[in-house]
Amino acid sequence: MASKRKPSAAAQTLLAAFLAGPANWRYGYDLTKETKVGAGTLYPLLDRWARQGLLESEWRAADAPGRPARHAYRLTSAGIVFARTWAISPAVVENLKPSMA
Repeated sequence: MASKRKPSAAAQTLLAAFLAGPANWRYGYDLTKETKVGAGTLYPLLDRWARQGLLESEWRAADAPGRPARHAYRLTSAGIVFARTWAISPAVVENLKPSMA
């Protein structure tokens, strides 16, 4: 279950990025580039939210031969509710562009 405490600014920024395309699968690396949230903050948040049922996660095959598989994430229905509650302002959400469809 998600915490009742207000998420950090970094977490709110990530939630806004997910809300820009809630059904879209997102890669962690692309989220770091888009939001400027560091990997040391981003990946623990993604892991926690996945364990709490706020994100779905899956491994995806590499786009090019010889590249490793990548972990992709997207909001669950509970995650969408959580994100809408805690994400930063809608104006910021509109300025974030999803990095993958």
